Amino acid sequence: MDVNEVLLPGVGLRYEFVNHEGDRIGVVAQRSGDFEVVVYRGDDPDEARPVFRLTSQEADTLAEILGAPRIAERFADLTREVPGLSAGQVEVRHGSPFADRALGDTRARTRTGASIVAVVRGEDVVASPGPGQLLQAGDALVVIGTRDGIADVQRIIQG
Repeated sequence: MDVNEVLLPGVGLRYEFVNHEGDRIGVVAQRSGDFEVVVYRGDDPDEARPVFRLTSQEADTLAEILGAPRIAERFADLTREVPGLSAGQVEVRHGSPFADRALGDTRARTRTGASIVAVVRGEDVVASPGPGQLLQAGDALVVIGTRDGIADVQRIIQG
C-alpha cells in the first residue's frame, strides 16, 4: 500500500492512503502529539471530513493494537522531516546499572533533553513508557532528541 507523507510546517505530518473501498484516508500527526483521522470527499480532493481525534496516549494505545512494531519506524520517518532531531536505539545491556530498575530512575530526559519514546522487548513494543516502566537487559530503547542527547542517554544506560 502506498502511503503519501506530507510535511505540514508548524503542524506536523500528514499520512495519506487509499483504502480498499477507494476512500482517501488521512492521518495528521500533530507536533503536539495529538492525531486527527480524516476522510477526503470524492468530489473535492482538498476537503477533508474529520472522523475522530486522538490524544497521544490514545494514539499509542491504538498503535499497539494495530501493530506497535512500526512505531519506531515512524519516529525515524519524523526525524528525517525535522532538522536537528534524530532517532536512535540504546540497548540495555547485561550489567547496566538500570537493568531491572524503573525508567524514571534514569532521569534521562531531565539529564539529556532526549526522550525515550518506546521500549522494544523482543516482539513487543511499549509505546510512550511511563517512569514506572521496568527496564530489562536486552531491551532496546527508542530515543528521540539531538545526536548528543541520544549519545548521553546511551552513556547513562550503559554505565
